[in-house]
Amino acid sequence: MNKVVDYSVIKSLLRDGMTLMIGGFLGCGTPEGIIDLIIEMDLKNLTVICNDTSFVDKGIGKLIANGNAKKVITSHIGTNSESGKRMNEGSLEVELSPQGTLIERIRAAGSGLGGVITPTGVGTLVEEGKEKILLNGKEYLIEMPLKADVALVYASKVDPFGNCYYQGTTRNFNPIIALAADTVIVEAEEVVEVGQLNPEVVMTPGVLVDYIVKGDF
Repeated sequence: MNKVVDYSVIKSLLRDGMTLMIGGFLGCGTPEGIIDLIIEMDLKNLTVICNDTSFVDKGIGKLIANGNAKKVITSHIGTNSESGKRMNEGSLEVELSPQGTLIERIRAAGSGLGGVITPTGVGTLVEEGKEKILLNGKEYLIEMPLKADVALVYASKVDPFGNCYYQGTTRNFNPIIALAADTVIVEAEEVVEVGQLNPEVVMTPGVLVDYIVKGDF
């Protein structure tokens, strides 16, 4: 089964108001080609779930600067001045979630769990509006799962079935977000033949992947 398509097919899958999970850590391991496609389409009112909002001129940061996102659920925005500016002026809703909590909320959605209990954030602004429970004399927050309409993943090597290998730190959130979306789109640095990837290095199995595009690298 060959899941490799061109960007015109990806364009037909994206629309205003979607919730997108996007891989990357400060732009490392982010599907830049698909980001550029979203900007070209000028999609609006997107909710973006991501580790961070990168930089103004890179990766997810470009979606913020271009006004494509109405909300971000993320662990930090400090490297992108536009994120803070738009949050303060009220044009961008920002939900901050500690990094470990954020990835576990995504993992919970992918695993069919009802949520995550964590002591992180108890007694801080993070706990506002959230249910707490007491276990063995210790307070925990109940954090709800996070799921997306589409996960946008970057992978170093991908075969046509969708088996993915991530080089080094490009791995970051990518394999986890591939578990927690209705549709998974992978932007591949390199597309290799089926059988070329050693099964031992496959980090996202192809059964999770719906579409693959070859990035312009």
